[in-house]
Amino acid sequence: MDTVNKTSIGLDENLAGALAYALGWITGVALLIVERENQFVRFHALQSAIVFGTLSAIWFFGVSIPLLGWIVSFVIIPPVSAVIWLLMLFKAYRGERFKLPIAGRIAEERLRGSD
Repeated sequence: MDTVNKTSIGLDENLAGALAYALGWITGVALLIVERENQFVRFHALQSAIVFGTLSAIWFFGVSIPLLGWIVSFVIIPPVSAVIWLLMLFKAYRGERFKLPIAGRIAEERLRGSD
């Protein structure tokens, strides 16, 4: 039987990792602040903050540009965000340290540098 590691906040690490994606960058940042020990959770929290923070910034920038920006903000960003959100929730809950191409590398390097 697999043993599940607990976090410093008392949750199973796979549940806390999935929660890092629950509300996008908000829960990512919150877990980065409160979880100081578990590197699995910190990785997913930082990756969530990077990915969904970037998507939010692109969305806010896009709504300020008529037509093309609106298309990006209302037609492209929501489904892309939903697919990434569901994929990452699933992967983290399964206990996988799944790295997205750019954000995962950045998160891993930042956490390695903070050890």
